[in-house]
Amino acid sequence: MVLLHVLFEHAAGYALFAVREVEEIGALLPQVEESAQTLGTFLNVVKLAAFAPFRSAQSALENMNAVSEGLLHEDLRLLLETSMPAKKKKALLGVADAKLGAAILEELGYQCQTGGVVAELLRGIRLHFHALVKGLTAQSASKAQLGLGHSYSRARVKFNVNRVDNMIIQSISLLDQLDKDINTFSMRVREWYGYHFPELIRIVPENSMYCRVAKFIGNRRELSEESLEGLEEIVMDGAKAQAILDASRSSMGMDISPLDLINIESFSSRVISLSEYRRGLQEYLRSKMSQVAPSLSALIGEVVGARLISHAGSLTNLAKYPASTVQILGAEKALFRALKTRGNTPKYGLIFHSTFIGRAAAKNKGRISRYLANKCTLASRIDCFSEVPTSVFGDKLREQVEERLAFYETGEPPRKNLDVMKEAVAEAGEVVAEVKRKQEKKEKKRKKREKRRLEALAAVAAQEEQEENSVPEPEEGAAEPRKKRKKKQQQEEEGIESEPEQNGLQEEEEAEAVPKKKRKATAEAEPEEEEKRKRKKKKKVARDEED
Repeated sequence: MVLLHVLFEHAAGYALFAVREVEEIGALLPQVEESAQTLGTFLNVVKLAAFAPFRSAQSALENMNAVSEGLLHEDLRLLLETSMPAKKKKALLGVADAKLGAAILEELGYQCQTGGVVAELLRGIRLHFHALVKGLTAQSASKAQLGLGHSYSRARVKFNVNRVDNMIIQSISLLDQLDKDINTFSMRVREWYGYHFPELIRIVPENSMYCRVAKFIGNRRELSEESLEGLEEIVMDGAKAQAILDASRSSMGMDISPLDLINIESFSSRVISLSEYRRGLQEYLRSKMSQVAPSLSALIGEVVGARLISHAGSLTNLAKYPASTVQILGAEKALFRALKTRGNTPKYGLIFHSTFIGRAAAKNKGRISRYLANKCTLASRIDCFSEVPTSVFGDKLREQVEERLAFYETGEPPRKNLDVMKEAVAEAGEVVAEVKRKQEKKEKKRKKREKRRLEALAAVAAQEEQEENSVPEPEEGAAEPRKKRKKKQQQEEEGIESEPEQNGLQEEEEAEAVPKKKRKATAEAEPEEEEKRKRKKKKKVARDEED
């Protein structure tokens, strides 16, 4: 008889359940499916055979990562080896993931089953798990699930901040939006300022330059020979600046009020600032592409490469696409329209913006686009899966596309792909070795700085401890309050007075032992004591006489 065991992975640990009685056909009946809802009925079906709790949150995360990747972790191996029956032929293990089952079968030799009755049993175990394991409450189980879920999500989304393609997607989207907005705003400035100076549109057709010139001129009647130098700096052409000056003198535009002119200048400055921001954003995109996809940007350009990544969703998705998909990426509407009408399919999509297709002859555009899409796919895969991305492969692939263009035009045969890739691999190896050497040097410097910082902190702590130990202890007399010292002095004086006078030597010794201030006080107190004694004697004599 084959014994069925079910493996359940929980956030608290691994649990192995022995199935008491199960029928493959009967387990799928609606009555049996409903019995899993009731704990009492479900306890007659399964029994906890073993439970291996995770030692820590880190251990739980490691085990869950292994399970999600279909790998057999050491903790799970130990549980199965100690708790499963010794006779492997008579044992059957039910698991939720087929990949994990294949790994268990390969390494331990236990036959694994997924789906069917196992799925129903796992559904019931998941529902009543906190009641099936002693000492586990529903609240603690939910807390363990929440903590492991957060740590697992954090671990899955960890990435290298220098190779984030999300920033490229947002940057290229913002760049396209800025282009549309700048064109719209520039047209508004042209129309608005054109009422006052209509001839300027013909002389300065470029949008951002037109806004700068309009802001510089302001009222055309105030334009003079003195402003000619400033105009030359903006338009970078002396003849064009002179033409603007001549046109302003004979313009047929209407006069404009100072308030309208202030609004036009304010709006023009906004458009100029947007243009400057666009230039900065393009530089940022160029630097980001050189970090994330250097080969793709070297082959096809930063902007076109960023558009391909954005359209695919990520660099990984782009690397997964075949060359035929990359070729028509961005021309989906034309493709489906052609399939629907049974017309000609498009030859290129986003890669049309590359300079290679523009330089090719009309009859060769389709061929060069297909070849370029093939090289773009290779470049994206190299960038995505290489540890240290470099632009070496991109430069070599670009040379190949250039040679292919020359072959179409002149018939000169290009180099073989194998020879080019061998050269690229050799150069890339040197570049990667140099990059790793630099990284190691940086790491050594960082460790040295950290070591110096720790030594300095230790030295400061030792010095403070030494200063605390070297502080002198306060004297007893200084520590005592003044009142206590006075009382002490009085008690000492009284003790000295009450002592009988033995001989002169003893008095001298005591006088030497007593400090100067005390000796003074005792010397002043002696005549007073003698007077008191005399008074007492006189009173005694008087009482005797009365008696």
